[in-house]
Amino acid sequence: MANIQRLAKEGKLAVAGPFMPSDSGWRGLFILAVESVEEAKALTETDPVIVNGEMVAEYHPWYGSAALMATAELHERMVPPEAAKAD
Repeated sequence: MANIQRLAKEGKLAVAGPFMPSDSGWRGLFILAVESVEEAKALTETDPVIVNGEMVAEYHPWYGSAALMATAELHERMVPPEAAKAD
């Protein structure tokens, strides 16, 4: 969680979260606000689950609304501080 919070504070993380258990093997999703796949790889290589080999990242260029970047700020306003600590 510390890496996710760091990326969000740096303005590099638009959205992140886990998927519900399924047979797909996918465990979670990061949508990063970066200029290139190479920049995304550099950021994900700092995540402990990637470093430790617990997860393998896939990279897919995607273009979406700039409003997605407001998600973290809205989350901070909507989630009480005690609940945010449990995240």
